[in-house]
Amino acid sequence: MAEKMLITPEGYRKLLEEMEDLQKNQRPAIIKEIEEARAKGDLSENAEYHAAKEKHALIENRISELSKKINNAQVVDPETVPKDRVNFGCKVILYDIEKEEEIEYMIVGEDESDPENGKISINSPIARSLLGKQEGDEVEVKVPAGVRRFEIEEIK
Repeated sequence: MAEKMLITPEGYRKLLEEMEDLQKNQRPAIIKEIEEARAKGDLSENAEYHAAKEKHALIENRISELSKKINNAQVVDPETVPKDRVNFGCKVILYDIEKEEEIEYMIVGEDESDPENGKISINSPIARSLLGKQEGDEVEVKVPAGVRRFEIEEIK
């Protein structure tokens, strides 16, 4: 049995939307392109046909990948997560002790990770070090650049 993948409702919705687009729009369009290219004759020298077949394979692979993710998804609504400790779906306000600045992160599933927009994967070093901690706790995080120290100011 495959391991469950934690995901927020928003992330799950995005997976479903991408799957729907691939199945209802992109797949039919590429099948039509293949048929049109095939109608042009000799397939051995038909670049349009080979490009369309390659694109079709990519679409089918992505549909398969999304299907597995959707089937293994465990949707966790951040509103239902206890806020007394850092958990999946929490927003955490940290104080970076060395840089003397606040940082806010939301702990999300791997596919939803977007560090530039404050969303970090539950499997990232920072998230792993924060899980289970409480407001006021200090954590040290080993990152490629060395060790960073944070104080947890707020869990929301």
